[in-house]
Amino acid sequence: MRLRALVPLPVLLAGALAAGCSSPAPRPPAPNPDDVIKAAQQRLTDGCLRHRGFTPPRPGERPPPAAERQRVAAALFGTGRTELSLTLPTGHSVGAHTDGCLAAAQRTLYGDQKRWFRVSTVVNNLKPEAAHADRPLAEVRAGHRTELTQWRQLRARALKNAETVLNANKPTAPRGS
Repeated sequence: MRLRALVPLPVLLAGALAAGCSSPAPRPPAPNPDDVIKAAQQRLTDGCLRHRGFTPPRPGERPPPAAERQRVAAALFGTGRTELSLTLPTGHSVGAHTDGCLAAAQRTLYGDQKRWFRVSTVVNNLKPEAAHADRPLAEVRAGHRTELTQWRQLRARALKNAETVLNANKPTAPRGS
C-alpha cells in the first residue's frame, strides 16, 4: 500500500511557475556618458581641493565666509594670467587657467587640456557662430569637421578614464556573496 500526498493544484502551479519561468533581473540602463564624466571630474576636483586643505563646496550647505570662498575658487579654477585663450568667430574671447584643480581633472580625463579647451570651446559655440554668421548650423558644423572629430576622440578617452577613476576605490562585494 502506497501513501500519496495530496498537494493542492494552486500550490503545484505556483511551484512550477517559480521554478520554470524565472528570468534574470533586468539590467539597469547604462549611465549617460556626460554624467559619468561629470562624476569623475567631481571626484578628481574634490580630491584635489582636499589635498590643498579645502572642503569641497556642496549645494545646499551653508557657504563659508567670502574670503574662504575666494581661496576655494582660486584653488578650483586657477589664478593669475589665463594661460589658455581662444577668440571665437563671434568675436568673444574665452580663457582658462592651467593651474587649478579643474585643469588637473581635465588633464587626467582628456589627456591634453590645451587641445580639449580649444576643441570643446569651438564645438560648444557652433550655434552662436551660425547665428552670428547667419548660416545654417549644418554648414557651420561641416566647416568644423576636424574639431568635431577631435572632440569625439577626446570625449571617448575621457569616458574611459572616468570609468577608471570611478571604479578606483569602489567598494567590492564581500567574498562568498
